[in-house]
Order: sequence, then C-alpha cells, then structure tokens
Amino acid sequence: MSVPPLDTSPNQLASAAALAVGPARSVRALLFRRFLRHHLALVSLAVLVTLGGLAAAAPLVEALLGVDANYVNLLALKQTPSLAHPLGTDELGRDLLVRLLYGGQISLLVAIITALISAVIGTVIGVIAGYYGGPLDTLLMRFTDGVIALPLLPLLIVLAAVDLSKTGLPDSIVASDNVSLYRIVILISLVGWTTVARLVRGATLSMKTREFVRAALGLGAGAPRIMMVHILPNVISPVIVATTLSIGNIILLESVLSFLGLGIQPPIPSWGNMLTNAQELIWDAPMLAMWPGLMIFITVIAFNFLGDGLQDALDPRAVEKN
Repeated sequence: MSVPPLDTSPNQLASAAALAVGPARSVRALLFRRFLRHHLALVSLAVLVTLGGLAAAAPLVEALLGVDANYVNLLALKQTPSLAHPLGTDELGRDLLVRLLYGGQISLLVAIITALISAVIGTVIGVIAGYYGGPLDTLLMRFTDGVIALPLLPLLIVLAAVDLSKTGLPDSIVASDNVSLYRIVILISLVGWTTVARLVRGATLSMKTREFVRAALGLGAGAPRIMMVHILPNVISPVIVATTLSIGNIILLESVLSFLGLGIQPPIPSWGNMLTNAQELIWDAPMLAMWPGLMIFITVIAFNFLGDGLQDALDPRAVEKN
C-alpha cells in the first residue's frame, strides 16, 4: 500500500499554521471575556493606569507649576490648596502634589520590581522542587517553611537597621542617595517569594505527570528543557496572580518601614516617609497625612481587585457562561 506524499505546498502550510494559531487565539479571547466580566478588576486597572500615568508625569506637573519638589520654603509652611499649590504645601513649604506624584513613582517602582524579583526566585525554587522531588524537594520546601515561619516585620526592621558601612560594600554604594531604595527592594525580595514557590511547586507536581511531559522525556529532552519549555509556560498563571496580589502587600511593607524610618530615606519621597513626616502634624495639618494614606489605600485595594480578576480569568476550572 503506497503512502500519499506529504503536501508541503505554501497553501497547505499556511492552513496548518492557521489551525495551530486558532486554538491559542480562542483561549486568549476566552480569558479576555472572563476578565471583562470582573467589573471591579476593570475599574481597578483603570485606577492603576491613571495613578501610574500621573506618577510618570510628575516632572511635567512640576514644570507646569513652576516648583521644585525638594525646594524648602520656610515662608510657605503648611499652606492650604491654591492655584500655585493645588494640594497645598507640606511642613517644609514644599509642594504637596508634586511630592505625592514623585512618592508614587518610588512606591510603585519598589513594589513592582520587588514583586517581579520575588516571583522569579519563587518560580525557580518551585519548579526545581516540584520536578526533581525527593530529598531536594524536601530540603527546598523545609527552607521555604522556615522563611514563612520567620516574623516578617521584626526581621525586616532588624535587617533594615544593619549598618551597610560594616558589610564590606564599596563606599560609592553606601553613600549613594538611592541606597535605601536598593536595600528595601533586596530585603523584601529575599522574604517575599515563598507563596509563589509553593504554588509553582504544586502546579509542577501535577504537570510533570502529563502525557506531553512524558513524551518529551521519551524523545530524550533533558530536565532543563522540560522545565523551561513544557512546564514553566503551563504554571505561569498562578505566578501572575500571586505576583499581582503581592504588590499591594509590598506597598504596605515599604510604607511601614518608611514610616518607622527604616525604608526609603529623604530627600527621596515615598508615600511611607511622607506619612512619617506628617505624623506629628496630624492635628495642625491633617491633609499632609491624609493624601499619602489615601494613595496607599487606593493602590493596595486596586491591586487586590485586579489580582482577583486575573485569578477568575486564568482559573482553568472556570466555566464559560453563554
């Protein structure tokens, strides 16, 4: 019995490619429809985009108002809102609106970068533990449990109080104005990866028994290729959800540490250290604490609602409604 030759004409190849792309597009469309049904997530996304755009436009707002975010004007302390200062001035006569926008840049930047670093660390540990199993899995998971068991806030306070000049770091880094920014990102990243690691490990344990992974093993694929090509793309959904939800917690942690004087240090503004500066003036000028506190509240709530919407959209057990 003769086997008909394989049709490799351009039209046939194009049809095969369209068939392969079609299911992927339908899945993306399904996920998009699920996300659109979550109205709170849509509103939260719009709020976060607006906040991010305003924070990014801080230099433009500063130029339009003709002010300097770090200029101290002792003749304009705690002024009420006006055309020159739409939100008034702070305890040192600096424009509150501009500093609030620059503080948003720092708080959002710290939260997003820290969440991404934590997600990478947790994903690597979770995939390795779930794929190899055995003693390595036990060792990595007990280490994860140990990090989870640590009292987070006291630990961060102790680590943030370490004198960097005695750690052997170059003087150029220790004396940098951004050293507090780098330190807070590293500290929170080192303890914030545990949730992602446990989620990824569980998903990896399920994925490594699937037929396509066994087929790849049968074809001689090595462990690194299987983890990167076959397992990681299929466990990325819980990583996205966990990372989004963690951003709100990181903003709160950064704010608490800055409020305690151990986070972002002046003259760099952040919502946390703006609260610190306003705590002694809560009765004289309550809006100095109200505005950064409101920004923290809105941002954390918005990221949590966005995470809920992504979780509903990416949940494989969700049933599509007509």
